[in-house]
Amino acid sequence: MNCLTRRFAALTLTAAAISLTGGAQAQEITVQALDQYLQPVIDAFEAENPGTKVNLEVVSYQSIAESLPVQLASGGGPDISVVTDLGGLSKYYLDLTPYVDQAYFEEQFGMVLDWMRGKGADPNGIYGLPDSITVTGGFVNKTLFEQAGIDLPADDATWTEWGAAAHAVAEATNTDFPFEMDRSGHRFAAMAISYGAELVDDEGMPVIDEGLRNAIEQFVEWHRDGTMPLDLWGAVGGATMRDNFTDFVNATTVLYYGGSWQLRRLDEEVGDFFDWKVIDSPCGVAACSAMPGGGALAGFKHTDEPELVGKFLNFAARDENLRTMISSAVNIPTAQSMIESGIEYRGVSDKVQSALDTFINQIPKMAPAAYRFQGWPFQRAMMNSLTTRISQVINNEMDIDTALERVDQDVRLAISAAQN
Repeated sequence: MNCLTRRFAALTLTAAAISLTGGAQAQEITVQALDQYLQPVIDAFEAENPGTKVNLEVVSYQSIAESLPVQLASGGGPDISVVTDLGGLSKYYLDLTPYVDQAYFEEQFGMVLDWMRGKGADPNGIYGLPDSITVTGGFVNKTLFEQAGIDLPADDATWTEWGAAAHAVAEATNTDFPFEMDRSGHRFAAMAISYGAELVDDEGMPVIDEGLRNAIEQFVEWHRDGTMPLDLWGAVGGATMRDNFTDFVNATTVLYYGGSWQLRRLDEEVGDFFDWKVIDSPCGVAACSAMPGGGALAGFKHTDEPELVGKFLNFAARDENLRTMISSAVNIPTAQSMIESGIEYRGVSDKVQSALDTFINQIPKMAPAAYRFQGWPFQRAMMNSLTTRISQVINNEMDIDTALERVDQDVRLAISAAQN
């Protein structure tokens, strides 16, 4: 082989190596998640698809809520990420329809898919994998009820019946607070919808109705008569969210309204300190509805590898992979087959397993208004306004009718600003 031939051969090998390297890089994506629950599924995907690489970045919830929207707005960010503001980020989602089993997604995830279909999106498009759902709900300190000699209200008890029972138990046991709810418009929405509030109409505009007014009136009354403490919703200004979970853990409140995401922490921190249980969704005149929430895995339009993004999410949606993810994260599934058949959670206590079963049983009871509100792009604007305005009523800064007017104005301003 002469010098020219050797040089040509070397150049050919170099070009081939560059080509292979470029190919390997082209088959690489990054996924953001809140913990390591995706890693076993990623390992299985890479084993089934040699030459692909899925990088897992574990980030905080604050990063997902605050940093991710900024990244996406600038055209950057990961290829796939857990998202919780499902409607608010919809304009960035990649339509996965060409890459996934559309019929399977529709059958398994049904109505939840609408949460990810923003304005102008294909009404039949698949814009993510809504792998898990959260469910708002009440946690009751059974030990305090036993000490008070008072029976727990029935499974179909109303919000007012639970408030009265918690008040009676607190008085009998000298417990600091009868009833607490996270300072969050999302938690309050469950009560409002059960009272008949629609919150948003089919055209995407806010609804101020009698159901919402009645729910606020009852909520404010609880702060007036001592059922709820004034220094939680009333003491913090604006739309600041406040998690009141710690009071329940410390047994200083009889009834706490939070949600399914608290289960692992509750099991770890309470232990045998007292006996607790998750209650069925309290009823109003219209429904016994919790509020859904939760997250989804979304692929984004800016990705250089849309086909690989779709292939991975289609893989993650398989029953065996989805069960691995849900079980590891101790989440509630959105997949219809898992809601019907149940799911085995490894390493959780019997109490947590029972609580998960109760939360899952609330899913079929959720009112259509709850699903519609959860998928509304301006849900956050209304939740923030409800939190702010209800607190102002509690603090005697305005009356309920004025508060309702302000909620309507606040949300319409947010919609107008987004359109302009």
